[in-house]
Amino acid sequence: MSRLVIVSNRVAPMTEGKPTAGGLAIGVFDALKDTGGMWFGWNGEIDAQPATAPEIAHRNNVTFATVPLTRRDYNTYYRGFSNATLWPTFHYRDDLTRYQRDDYNGYRHVNARFAALLAPLLKDDDLIWVHDYHLLPFAQACRQIGLRQRLGFFLHIPFPSPQVLMTVPPHEALVRAMCEYDLVGFQTETDRTAFTDYLVRHAGATLNSDSTVTAYGRTLRTGVYPIGVYPDEIQKQATARATVKHILDLKQGLQERKLIMSVDRLDYSKGMLERFRAFERLLELWPNQQGTVSFVQVAPPSRSDVAGYGEIRRQLETLSGHINGRFSDLAWAPLRYINKRYDHEVLMSFFRASQVGYVTPLRDGMNLVAKEYVASQDPADPGVLVLSCFAGAAQELDGALIVNPYDIDGMAEALRSALNMSLSERQSRHESMMSTLREHNLSTWRDRFITDLRAPTTATPALLRCAQPAAA
Repeated sequence: MSRLVIVSNRVAPMTEGKPTAGGLAIGVFDALKDTGGMWFGWNGEIDAQPATAPEIAHRNNVTFATVPLTRRDYNTYYRGFSNATLWPTFHYRDDLTRYQRDDYNGYRHVNARFAALLAPLLKDDDLIWVHDYHLLPFAQACRQIGLRQRLGFFLHIPFPSPQVLMTVPPHEALVRAMCEYDLVGFQTETDRTAFTDYLVRHAGATLNSDSTVTAYGRTLRTGVYPIGVYPDEIQKQATARATVKHILDLKQGLQERKLIMSVDRLDYSKGMLERFRAFERLLELWPNQQGTVSFVQVAPPSRSDVAGYGEIRRQLETLSGHINGRFSDLAWAPLRYINKRYDHEVLMSFFRASQVGYVTPLRDGMNLVAKEYVASQDPADPGVLVLSCFAGAAQELDGALIVNPYDIDGMAEALRSALNMSLSERQSRHESMMSTLREHNLSTWRDRFITDLRAPTTATPALLRCAQPAAA
């Protein structure tokens, strides 16, 4: 059996044998811990000099190979092109995109450097699975130094429509580089279609009948692989004895009021401003909800040195203060906005104690928080998930109340419906979603991707699509 080698921007720090944070980190580690293999990437440290070789560590059956970045690499590759250019653009926020050619050159440099540092550690039959937008050109860098292992890529965030992608000046070079992978995977069919549409319209690609595409002289496979969770494991975390105290503290603070719960990394793509406004609208339109429900938003800070993140934090602090100043009384504050991290198990217990999970990103590749909320619930008395139609999870979780995060009144109405929903309807919706989560869990995601990466690539041209480039 070929060894699995995972490559990601960041190799997550580990506590008690588990990643400390992040949907990508948890998904990657769980993909490795059963099969064994290697995880390669940045260790989160900044060094004055570039690394000459990775630092190697072994835990259980996983080898961790990590390298630092230089300050320049961090500023251009990570803060610059990855998070000031690609992240906002891929989340359809081209108004926030900042492009500098030096950042793009640094991005290509780090991808090439990573490939060169990984190469001596590889075996000829390794399967290399590369993750996320930081590493779009990694396969091209590998091919340029002679590596011929099978290379797969999975994009955890959305892939934008061609017209949005073209706002990034080196868009053609990026897509050409992605075609050096043997398999390119996406969270949703919408994302895959955006990628193949670009290739057909702007690269004269041929779509083939076996889910492959021929572009730039290569044939590669594309696929849709919605990332999952382990719902039964989350149930255990939500009911663990160690978390009972947190639930009791939370309920005491709420004084038995109903709870609307949100957990997000502090980011402008998560729709928190719109979410706050919809909660304010709920209290305006239905005054009987005042004093009977509390909204808790946990939003640990991230990327505080990237342009735009400080501003969203200031806006959220201002808006939460406005809402509390408008509606609070001596015994009740409607909104608790918390900028701190909690252990994963504690968050799952908070979810279980809440009546509504409020997950309304403006755009998201999947959003595992939505799936974790469903999995954490008490089947006998489950909460209701209010979910953005622009989260990938909305295509799977048919028992959620699906909302448009730009429709403030619509979200307020959904919150009211969730708070008033009957027990029988809540149970029916929860049961349907749990069935989906168990059928498409994290192992399914991993196994489907690896099976397709191992499969030989053939090309049978489809008869219904034209291989000629569309007019500009």
